[in-house]
Amino acid sequence: MIREEFRVLLVDATLGKGKILQLDGRNEVVGGSGLAAMLFEKFGSPERAWNDESQPIIFAIGPLTGYFPLMSKMVCSFKSNYHNEYTESHAGGRAALSLQFTDLDALVIVGRAKQLSILSIGAHHLEVQEASFLKGMDAESSGKLLRRMFKHGSGHRSIMRIGPAGETGSAMACINVDSYRHFGRMGGGAALGAKNIKGIIIHGDSDFEIPAGGEYAKVYEDVYRQVTSTDMMRKYHNLGTPANLQGLNDIQSLPWNNLQQTSDPGIATITGTSFADETLLRNGACSGCPVGCIHIGFIREKMQDNRYHYNQVAYDYEPIFAAGTMLGVTNSFDVLRILDVMEKVCLDAMSGGVALAWATEAMEKGLISIKETLVSLRFGDAGAYLQAANHLGRGANDFYRLLGQGSLKAAKVYGGGDFACVLGQEMAGYATGELFFAAQSLGFRHSHLDTGAYSYDQKNSTKDVQKAVDFLIDDEPGRVFLTSMVSCLFARSVYKDEQLSKCLESVGLKTLANTIPETAEHIRALRWQVRTKTGFDPENYSIPKRFYQVKTWKGLVDKEYLDNLKKEYGRRIQAIVAEGDEKS
Repeated sequence: MIREEFRVLLVDATLGKGKILQLDGRNEVVGGSGLAAMLFEKFGSPERAWNDESQPIIFAIGPLTGYFPLMSKMVCSFKSNYHNEYTESHAGGRAALSLQFTDLDALVIVGRAKQLSILSIGAHHLEVQEASFLKGMDAESSGKLLRRMFKHGSGHRSIMRIGPAGETGSAMACINVDSYRHFGRMGGGAALGAKNIKGIIIHGDSDFEIPAGGEYAKVYEDVYRQVTSTDMMRKYHNLGTPANLQGLNDIQSLPWNNLQQTSDPGIATITGTSFADETLLRNGACSGCPVGCIHIGFIREKMQDNRYHYNQVAYDYEPIFAAGTMLGVTNSFDVLRILDVMEKVCLDAMSGGVALAWATEAMEKGLISIKETLVSLRFGDAGAYLQAANHLGRGANDFYRLLGQGSLKAAKVYGGGDFACVLGQEMAGYATGELFFAAQSLGFRHSHLDTGAYSYDQKNSTKDVQKAVDFLIDDEPGRVFLTSMVSCLFARSVYKDEQLSKCLESVGLKTLANTIPETAEHIRALRWQVRTKTGFDPENYSIPKRFYQVKTWKGLVDKEYLDNLKKEYGRRIQAIVAEGDEKS
């Protein structure tokens, strides 16, 4: 049965040493998001800068990781250099299961390595190995070297690494996980780079016991059937999330050309069907997931010796929006080429694409010139964006280093704040309307999956502020509990509370199985409390003018309704924090 205490590896990168901690709290914080918040409270310094050596970067999994399908995600938490507040990012791949096979619930890294280094951990070893020769190396090249350097346990091994963006401290830097997944949002790559850690190898060289008896097997079989034999999850394997492109374009909710449009006939060549027919090479899956939602396309490049080199590039709805429609690029292979550059420099595709869209419009309006961008940017010019993405990821000059801290920060210097498409961070790809804009601007990790607002907007044309905000508040605890398990949120239609209760009870966590609603509320409050201690205030977040000019299927965005939604949502978040403070 699963232990009720947490087993956490605390690594001091300065000393190159670590120790195992046994911590209570399973029934209070579960794992994942809840555990990460608890660990930041224990090891973080709310008042210190994001890159202070004492600040932790935390990787956490949940109690059902490896025990049930799609319990396959890992949470990475840190103090972000984007807003200097506590945040989270989530990733799949092999990382979660590898940590489970290392007999750990979480990895916490503090300190700073003396030189650029690789952290290697397993069930019985810890090593911080100097790797200054990897400085400036991209994710593809460093991945090849790391696989050769750390051959042991390849079946359960996970390789995480940063690229040039993380080394230079870009707030858009991601952490590449096993080539095709990422801790993408909020600058996790910079947080790891601040530790002088180029990569982390989790060997997964142990094992874990499956619960004895027939109850666990029965519950597992039921879950497996739901995710493999019904239509519930099949859509994620087939066209996957790129299927959303056509639908959102049809209802005028797909951002084009820096959100100057929400629909365009050019969609015909970059729909989910187009990508599948023309570019799809194969499907992949995170460890512990039978669905296979990772869509991997190919690009072909002619080399100097006239031979051809084929690259594999993962694609989803969000990257296609960011490197495609937001930039006016309508050739599927061109979109993959831009994404390939972003992958190599380890730049969050959403943030990078939206930032380059702002730069393109700023150039059109004469606010910046080729002196800043080093290449002439025009919507639809994929060749220019290939170069610009590389410049942005590597911080090629003062302009790109500033843009890498966020479009609004660049706009403070050059102008153009009105058309910076930033909702807390560079926007996700849903121009669905007022509730999504308000929710994402204040969202915990500024991800569209923080809430179901994008779905609410598509189903509701009424302008009832209380009803809409009630939806956000009521919806959040369930999502937070899932990200504490840590489940893929694609499985939220499977893992309802009743199903989760059966899963938890089958592995011996009976107390937790019977207290899901109250535990979810506790974790929700804890996360917001931790973030508030690091400086979160709804008043610090504004919505740029561009979002008030958007036209969707419901018509032009209603400014008063949007402002009231954001104000009320912020008030309700603060009330949750205040109530949590009283209880604690």
